[in-house]
Amino acid sequence: MANNGKILLSILGAAAAGVVVGMLIAPEKGEDLRRNLKKTAEDWMDEIAQLSGKGKAYASDLRDQALADAGDLQADAEEGVNRVKENFKRRSSSN
Repeated sequence: MANNGKILLSILGAAAAGVVVGMLIAPEKGEDLRRNLKKTAEDWMDEIAQLSGKGKAYASDLRDQALADAGDLQADAEEGVNRVKENFKRRSSSN
């Protein structure tokens, strides 16, 4: 999972560098260029904030599901232990 995050950040960084280089090479006035760079940076920050929010929600859902599954497994294990105890008591009392 950590490697996927590093790969995604690398791709985003490369894309950002490509956009910046493209904008710097384009024949624009300095003021227009700065305005476009600022708008692009703001758009990307909004996009990153949305992706971050989705990632946090997904992680929270995974955590909740894992906790629910762990609770189910614990209940199943307790039930199995109780059955073994009952069987042991029955066998002990019948001997």
